[in-house]
Amino acid sequence: MALMSGKEYEESLKKIKMKIYLFGEEIHTPVGHPILQPSVNSVKATYDLALMPEYEDLMTATSNLTGEKVNRFTHIHQSAEDLVKKVKMQRLLGQKTAACFQRCVGMDAFNAVYSTTYEVDQKYGTRYHENFKKFAAYVQENDLTVDGAMTDTKGDRSLAPSKQADPDLFLHVVERRPDGIVVRGAKAHQTGIVNSHEVLVMPTIAMGPDDKDYAVSFAVPLDSEGLMMVVGRQSCDTRKMEGCELDLGNTVYGGMEALTVFDNVFVPNDRIFLNGETEFAGVLVERFAGYHRQSYGGCKVGVGDVLIGASALAAEYNGAEKASHIKDKLIEMTHLNETLYCCGIACSSEGTETESGNYLIDLMLANVCKQNVTRFPYEIARLAQDIAGGLMVTLPSEKDINHPVTGPIVRKYFAGREGVDVMDRFKVMRLIENLTMGTAAVGYLTESLHGAGSPQAQRVMISRQSNMEGKKELAKAIVHIED
Repeated sequence: MALMSGKEYEESLKKIKMKIYLFGEEIHTPVGHPILQPSVNSVKATYDLALMPEYEDLMTATSNLTGEKVNRFTHIHQSAEDLVKKVKMQRLLGQKTAACFQRCVGMDAFNAVYSTTYEVDQKYGTRYHENFKKFAAYVQENDLTVDGAMTDTKGDRSLAPSKQADPDLFLHVVERRPDGIVVRGAKAHQTGIVNSHEVLVMPTIAMGPDDKDYAVSFAVPLDSEGLMMVVGRQSCDTRKMEGCELDLGNTVYGGMEALTVFDNVFVPNDRIFLNGETEFAGVLVERFAGYHRQSYGGCKVGVGDVLIGASALAAEYNGAEKASHIKDKLIEMTHLNETLYCCGIACSSEGTETESGNYLIDLMLANVCKQNVTRFPYEIARLAQDIAGGLMVTLPSEKDINHPVTGPIVRKYFAGREGVDVMDRFKVMRLIENLTMGTAAVGYLTESLHGAGSPQAQRVMISRQSNMEGKKELAKAIVHIED
């Protein structure tokens, strides 16, 4: 079975007995839970679109491991064209869901681990690359969703992992056995973790010789003994439990994040991809970050398309679409959004082959892409709120709108342009609220700032890759300065 349908994916999740805590209660599946079902629906879209002929070219690829057609989210990039199609796929899904569709982190982890394990094996004679290829083929053949887990809770940021007062603040190996390792620690902000079949763990920073136990990468199923998830809150999240669709803004799709705890979790030898080779921790982090910074040039752009469209509708429903300043704001929103897309396409088009055979994006351009992502969605959101007006945040609840006394009053006084159904105006206002202030703002705004590394992380990488000495030589050559 190379490709699952969304329904088959949902049924497969039900079979995994997870340990999930949400609002002080333990649950064992996200399927059917009002808070988590929208995030399941977003992942379902990645399966259903892959079965549609019109999206086959973007959503699927031919595996270099099995020779079979696979979902692109499980693919090992084989060309710069693959990298470009990845970004186009992500924009498409952003347009279809207006939410985080949660499989990007696993895809980016796949490609970072693939090339890094090859190079570790070349130096040390280990079998990590074979281990990973076996795991990747298993994921592809079963069309599984894999969560990529990198971010440790970090504790005191001024101290290395091995110097923390509590050693568990970075995930680490606590026991090495003949048949595998035992790990303990946690990974924070894990997007889509409860909607996944497997979790692929990576180190979170470059490490020194004393951090050997922390330089670890592996994969385990989500029902592994000792693995637990505590779901994070989102703004306006309990609206999903009120039975009011209008107030959600996006009635079908959403995202989720969780603190994921590994309490003495056993990892068998054939699921280990790094185990103490500290000099490769930084390599793996850099490559994953590059791939994930590229991703934001697709997914955030797709969501931005929806927000721009909602803003244009809000202007139309308000009767203000012909105002010159409204037109200019929509132009600026489009300019910013397409600039992000340009960066995503550019770093993909300039991708190069690694020693292992898969393709790596241009790291400089990927970091420029993400640096822009830390800013532009916020400006797009500001302009969207400007165009929408105050009703976006002062609209009464759906229950008041449908109440026999207050409903007619609300509909009367909040009517917009004649001929426009007032409920359509309300729906657009709630969508803009959802994207800029509600549950979707987690993925569209804050994740744009801190996901795949904070803004300073990209600036550090841009500085490293700027080739300033080479630029100085160019200037010297122009004015004939000789050393």
